[in-house]
Amino acid sequence: MIRDEFYWLSQMNKATIIANSAGGLLKPQLAHVAAKALKEVIDSGKDPANRVKRVIDFEPKLIAAAGTSEVTEIHVGRSSQDMHSTFRVAIMRDEVISVAKGLESVIDALLELARNHQDTVMPSYTNGVAAQPTSFAHYLLGFIEGFKRDRVRLTQFFSRLNYCPMGSCVLNGTGWPLNRKLMAKLLGFHAPIRNAFDATQIAMVDLPVEFAQIQASIALHIGSMIADIMVQYAQPRPWILLSEGNGNTYVSSAMPQKRNPGLLISCRGNASDVVSEANLVITRAHNVPSGMIDGKSVKVHAALAQESVKTMDRFVKILKALVVNKERALEELSLDWTASQEIADRLMSEYGLPFRVGHHVASGMVSFARANGILPLTFPYKEMQRIYAETVQKEMPGFATECPMSEEEFKASLDPREILKRRRTEGSANPEEVSRMLAELTSEMAILKEQTTMLAAAIDQSMADLDSQFEPFLQEVEIK
Repeated sequence: MIRDEFYWLSQMNKATIIANSAGGLLKPQLAHVAAKALKEVIDSGKDPANRVKRVIDFEPKLIAAAGTSEVTEIHVGRSSQDMHSTFRVAIMRDEVISVAKGLESVIDALLELARNHQDTVMPSYTNGVAAQPTSFAHYLLGFIEGFKRDRVRLTQFFSRLNYCPMGSCVLNGTGWPLNRKLMAKLLGFHAPIRNAFDATQIAMVDLPVEFAQIQASIALHIGSMIADIMVQYAQPRPWILLSEGNGNTYVSSAMPQKRNPGLLISCRGNASDVVSEANLVITRAHNVPSGMIDGKSVKVHAALAQESVKTMDRFVKILKALVVNKERALEELSLDWTASQEIADRLMSEYGLPFRVGHHVASGMVSFARANGILPLTFPYKEMQRIYAETVQKEMPGFATECPMSEEEFKASLDPREILKRRRTEGSANPEEVSRMLAELTSEMAILKEQTTMLAAAIDQSMADLDSQFEPFLQEVEIK
């Protein structure tokens, strides 16, 4: 079933017939006439050409089906302002659930990848330069935390979104004693929006902007990870690539050796579209007086949500297509001096050498190694002793110049795997910490996924209850 504007206009009319009848605002016979006419209009909606999107187009169909203008009594106290605001919120409510499910699929795929790569060590980068060793699992967990924040934001946003504008009329309420609480309940909302002006003029602008910002954040995280992976394609011996074929890569028309990462490129384009369309939502709402329609476009907001889901679906495909070469990732670490900080850390923690002096020792080693084409695992221990003595003598006169670090300890401090084992802080890349974070995030995501299921089920149940309560109005009314 398509829950578009036509659907929600239909459900609002059902809810109006029920609520106004309960409140004595609609006589039984007219309620029956209105219900039969409404069903005829709804049935006509099976033809897409009849699925109108505005109150002013829907009502003439209702009058024609009823054969009398008296049916418009159900319109008392209503306006296209509050009715359109209601379907905007209702449609966006479904879109939030759709985006949440897409994001949960992304996080599930990332968690699975992290579980499989807890022992894969890799270089991490700051300012585009190799910085320190970490594990691929720890790297992925960092992104998962970002995506989880986006997912939590969706739950928080839903709680702000799920209020019903019906009964606000244009912007200051109505003289008719409409039961707004019952109307909200029938349409699956938590409660009516408190302020009638907010309901139709303010919330309908800032709520879409908030939703757009969350989707932009999701896209930014996706784009960032894609950029990390794309860097590997510029290397002659990458350690992480997409598996070839299956729409993941394509061959160059001119250069036989090339396997272009088409899936990465297209997903990056999708993510950029999400960011652009999110900015469109903000731009349309900017510098516009309250009461204008610019920032209330269902079409614009729906297009953004659809692009977000499409982007996440493609990103999940990327995650499932990644091929990681663990040995090559370790080799990458051994080609640069990402372990150098460990030298300074150990000289301070184990032997009391001030960190900055130890930092200069390690920096001197790196400078010597690069000048002489020496890699970390082949760095001569004697050169370490010499650089240590010269640095300490210069910066700390009177301090013992003999290197206190044994050759065995020196070699261990340059081993990325040993470095990770020595990490002690919570949230570090220590394997035990990575395992703990994996377990916690898995448990937390199970709760969030259950929330999504419950929210979707609650709306579906409300609609089923509404249809059930509407059904008796289709029966002939006995006139007394």
